[in-house]
Amino acid sequence: MRQRLPAWWATPLIGAVGGWLASLANWPLPWMVGSLLAVIAVRCSGWLVSEMPRGRQAGQWIVASAIGLHFTGEVMREVLVHFGVILAGALGTLALSLIGMAILSRGGCDRATAYFASMPGGASEMVNLASRHAAHPGRVAAAHSLRMLLVVLLIPAFFTWSLPPIQAPAPLPVDGFWLAVLLPAGGLLALLWRRLGQPNPWMLGPLTVCALASAGFDLHIGLPDGFGQVGQWLIGSSLACHFDRAFFRSAPAFLLRVLLFTLSAMLVAAALAAGLGWLTALDQTSLMLGMMPGGITELCLTAEALQLSVALVTAVQVLRLFLVMFLAEPVFRLWQRATL
Repeated sequence: MRQRLPAWWATPLIGAVGGWLASLANWPLPWMVGSLLAVIAVRCSGWLVSEMPRGRQAGQWIVASAIGLHFTGEVMREVLVHFGVILAGALGTLALSLIGMAILSRGGCDRATAYFASMPGGASEMVNLASRHAAHPGRVAAAHSLRMLLVVLLIPAFFTWSLPPIQAPAPLPVDGFWLAVLLPAGGLLALLWRRLGQPNPWMLGPLTVCALASAGFDLHIGLPDGFGQVGQWLIGSSLACHFDRAFFRSAPAFLLRVLLFTLSAMLVAAALAAGLGWLTALDQTSLMLGMMPGGITELCLTAEALQLSVALVTAVQVLRLFLVMFLAEPVFRLWQRATL
């Protein structure tokens, strides 16, 4: 019977069980982390369940819409006032890719592979650029996948357990009219951006629509209760399908160096954020979260769960993503020419 069913039929069920168990254990971001670990465990056991069709995109659509609704008029003005700090944070984390390039190059990686594997974000785009510049696309994909896994597993847990317990805020009111307008509009913009080849369309499309509407009309609304957990479950179950026994057995020395680079980048990013926070009197924890290497969805969800500045975290992450998209290839070409 299993052979007649699609290969993804069990993925959402396994993810739901993992998310439920993680929620019972009060794990941070339980429906994302629990579903991720459950599906990885099943795939590593030999049952290679596959990704739900459009599951990750649907999860990003839900989560990005919720994040965009945090951008009220007052919050947007605060972001614009501190744009210089946000730009400095984005550039600072971009500079951390030098650590990765040094560590991977010492391990015998060629220049192009080390460069594109070390970029903090834009995984699929970096794999495409790696293919274009005679790098090793498989290793670049593995580096970004492992970094993403570490961000999901370590960052929410560290920030949740290192901060004092917080009282859950009162739920925001749900406005059916606005949601009926904004959710489809976000989906349409995502489709348009995907057609135009823009990065991360299912995150940035809904986020842009909801943020502009929330700031422009000064909305103070949220998604219905449970939507956030559904988004986490869809994303976690889908992300897990990048991992299996073959992934963890492939090039162990290379993966170990990626692990070392990612942990080093996290520590340096935290130190840079502490310095920026001290200079500007902005919330250091929000800056630290925003400057972590990659994972817009996961880091914004963490900020939301911990009642940090979701807008600040989102702004740093989104600005850095666009800097990576537009600067990665030109900078690599300049570097190549300079060393010829």
